[in-house]
Amino acid sequence: MTREAIISSLEKYAAGTLTPEEERSLFAWLETAPPQEFHALLDAAGVPDALKSYPMPTSASVADFRRKLELREPVPERTFWQKLTGRAAFHRPFEPTEPVPAHRLRPTWRKIAAAAAVLLLAGGSYWMFQATPQPGKNHVVLHSGPQPGGNKATLTLGDGSIITLDDAEAGALSQQGNTKIVKLQGGRIVYDPQADGGAPVFNTISTPKGGQYQVQLPDGTVVWMNAASSLRFPSAFTGNERLVELTGEGYFEVAADVEKPFKVAVKDVRVEVLGTKFNINAYPEESQARAALLEGSVRVRRKDDAVKLAPGQEARIGQEGKIAVSPADLEQVLAWKNGYFQFEGATLPVLLRQIGRWYDVEVVWKGEVPEKEFAGRISRNVSLEAMVEALRSSGVNCKITGRTLEVAP
Repeated sequence: MTREAIISSLEKYAAGTLTPEEERSLFAWLETAPPQEFHALLDAAGVPDALKSYPMPTSASVADFRRKLELREPVPERTFWQKLTGRAAFHRPFEPTEPVPAHRLRPTWRKIAAAAAVLLLAGGSYWMFQATPQPGKNHVVLHSGPQPGGNKATLTLGDGSIITLDDAEAGALSQQGNTKIVKLQGGRIVYDPQADGGAPVFNTISTPKGGQYQVQLPDGTVVWMNAASSLRFPSAFTGNERLVELTGEGYFEVAADVEKPFKVAVKDVRVEVLGTKFNINAYPEESQARAALLEGSVRVRRKDDAVKLAPGQEARIGQEGKIAVSPADLEQVLAWKNGYFQFEGATLPVLLRQIGRWYDVEVVWKGEVPEKEFAGRISRNVSLEAMVEALRSSGVNCKITGRTLEVAP
């Protein structure tokens, strides 16, 4: 089905005019829709940024969608929204402040009907769903504050000098040994070897909280770096291996070179590869370091313990040092690189640490940490205000004070 046909079918279903054949086609699509199509549909339906937050459709949520959309008569905008969601429409675009002629109401109502219908695939929540919803929570009135992160990083050269990459103009930035450092128009940093020979110079690219960046290493390997991360590497790879050191999180697309295996050092853990795509999450504040493999083959080694990963697998190294292998949720692993937060069974502390790193805010707990797990997906481009609205709609008592996110039971 085309996007226009899907939105049209949602509107017809809400109005009770959908034919049985159209209904079968609609729900067949909903049950098999790839995430990117599902998200694009929200954009096409005109959903505000604060509502671009949704778990993936499941058979259960589709069944709930059917049940909740049993409306057979057109109703005013606000009443329609309240009937669908069971809550007040606190987003102003849904509530006209002055009378609107009838001939102007229908197109707006149709778009809202489509948006609300799609949102109901998430069980009526804006972002995350819980087994025990908490009605009656008042939404806090928020003001402008910390914004989502972006392309920010610093590059520390071999002589200790520092280049602020987000401020630097596109073009040649520096020369390290025989390698030229160039910033491309899109923002990526490229290490371009000019000649062989010469001792390599070690550089470090670091992203702050609220930052992310891409760097192409001298061998052609490309690294996407998440917030609060650093990568130390030579200006040229010499010898019989390509060794880099990572803190935080990075996604690697490694250039193949069977003569020089690529290795990533994370404290006393080594990830060894030949040519592959993988993600490493090794923030010091997290209880586990994780390496997930998309393509190729890698070996994860810690002291005398070593495991080999196949595509779709993940190695987890806990505080006790044991390496455990399990299937990886690659969509969740790469959500940060693709511009999303995604949580499947994530606890509140894990969720809030990710939010703190991306929005560069300090998370402060007032009392005992609530025992909750969350599932859902939200764009990393939404404001912190919208993120807090989503948290509160899921029963998390929190507020923003300056650059502090306070959370209470």
